[in-house]
Amino acid sequence: MWEILDVTHEGTNDVKRATKHSLIQQYEILKMQPEENIADVQKWFTHIVNHLNGLGKVFDREELKIKVMKCLDKSWQPKVTTISEIRDLSKLSTAALFGKLMEYELELKRLKEQETMERITKRIALKTSIQHDKSDEEENTEHVETFSLLTKKFSRFLKRKNRD
Repeated sequence: MWEILDVTHEGTNDVKRATKHSLIQQYEILKMQPEENIADVQKWFTHIVNHLNGLGKVFDREELKIKVMKCLDKSWQPKVTTISEIRDLSKLSTAALFGKLMEYELELKRLKEQETMERITKRIALKTSIQHDKSDEEENTEHVETFSLLTKKFSRFLKRKNRD
């Protein structure tokens, strides 16, 4: 009876072997996509590793942490380098590693939001200064018109004075 339940729920040895090879391949090619966040990577990573553990594949803890750091994209390289240099990977758990990476991700989001706000502020300031420049141009135009009117009147005055 146990064998029937085992085959029904887990499959035959051939199915287990094929599933194991498929999961190992997914583990080896696991890479963070640009639109993914750390929580997505952690979800996929944990899913693959847990299923492989269930099928009898055993991983060294340090090997798992190295794999996590290698599957991240280029934007994470500074944090990966910092973790590698500062922390002893054997003392850091996988959960703590993902926690540090999530903390870094939140900091990156905060910095991007701050940059966006600064750009918006600069655009607003630029628009304000442009409007200010237009009003200066209008004032300059009025001054030029006033100066030319004054010049004309002065010229007429001199002509009259010379006639008299």
